[in-house]
Amino acid sequence: MQTNFSREQLEDSATRISEKVLRTCVHCGFCTATCPTYLLLGNELDSPRGRIYLIKDMLEGGKPATENVVKHIDRCLSCLSCMTTCPSGVHYMHLVDHARAHIERTYRRPLHQRLMRGILAWVLPYPARFRSALTAAAIVRPLRKAFAVIPAIGPQIGAMLELAPPFLPRAAQQPDTRVRAPHARVAILGGCAQPVLKPHYNEAATRFLNRHGVEVVNVEGEGCCGALVHHMGREHDALDFARRNVDVWIAEMDGKGLDAIIITASGCGTTIKDYGFMLRNDPAYAEKAARVSALAKDITEYAAALGDLKGTNGKGLTVAYHSACSMQHGQQIRQPPKMLLEMLGFTVREVPEGHICCGSAGTYNILQPKIARRLRDRKIANINKTSPDLIATGNIGCATQIGSGTGIPIVHTIELMDWATGGPAPAGMPDRLLGH
Repeated sequence: MQTNFSREQLEDSATRISEKVLRTCVHCGFCTATCPTYLLLGNELDSPRGRIYLIKDMLEGGKPATENVVKHIDRCLSCLSCMTTCPSGVHYMHLVDHARAHIERTYRRPLHQRLMRGILAWVLPYPARFRSALTAAAIVRPLRKAFAVIPAIGPQIGAMLELAPPFLPRAAQQPDTRVRAPHARVAILGGCAQPVLKPHYNEAATRFLNRHGVEVVNVEGEGCCGALVHHMGREHDALDFARRNVDVWIAEMDGKGLDAIIITASGCGTTIKDYGFMLRNDPAYAEKAARVSALAKDITEYAAALGDLKGTNGKGLTVAYHSACSMQHGQQIRQPPKMLLEMLGFTVREVPEGHICCGSAGTYNILQPKIARRLRDRKIANINKTSPDLIATGNIGCATQIGSGTGIPIVHTIELMDWATGGPAPAGMPDRLLGH
């Protein structure tokens, strides 16, 4: 794609990188075949190619974002399926991230959008606030259909209440992490939403790693990875979260040492692996952030490198494996989760249209509830075709989204791996499946 940025514009690092991304695009349109919003809406501007044209025009002209540009960029899930499909290697992720930051700087949203996005940014990255919000949501959850008819903000409130669990799980418990003669030492990301909604995910990961001779530490001071605010264009907030995590992990790396930073939420993994890029222009953090990104590993990515797993005791269950977009497209991790489950005796079924997003995408299922619900229902219909006993995935957002629309048990991949190697059954596993 030909570009016409001025020399002055290209002095800005973000613009210079976006210009290179734009030049990579050859207009082929392969991305439209795998873009969820284009498949649903059939609008060229709701495809990666269409959005690229909108972003090019906005950035090249140095223009403030318009209502039309914002509408179509907001509809993008950042599922990154287009990056997997693209034969030219267009790095759409960095381009759309730049566009969102530009929108946040130059466009004043309507009051109801500012209010909703502000609430999400203030609540979701902070576990204590999130837990309090969910406690309140559980009380008013029966009124969710009434909220949904309120103009403007109503559907988003209704979506939040639909996604909120009817009751909160117990608070996270710290497993006994003592390991005799460990051969490796890793940190595990606690995160923000996951320890409130699914604390047993990290507990299962810790037990599994300990069982295989890996010492697991929870590094004090780490928190939200920044992905939630990053995808809303709140660049300053995202970088603050990144810097805080870099500081505490580097201190641990340079102290007792770390062999890896383990992540059990693939959406967080995609962002943390991009810290080196996000902080590339910060002289105090660029090198440290790159070190952190290099150590970041999804739990299945790390487990696959452990070699033979101890006590492989498969349960004879049929599992529909849902590969989160952040896993298969963002981190390009496709085979390890399925390979590990099969190694442990589970029958793994491929989900038709497995490359298409379930509609979760961070806060997308709240901010764009109609599209998200259509994608969720499409995903569940495809899962049902595999006739599974249960669904496995590696991302808290996908588990929440899919779980809100189906009665099929949905668990984290690491819960099944932990169970099959001597740990307890996944939380909430129905009795009918425990006898397998």
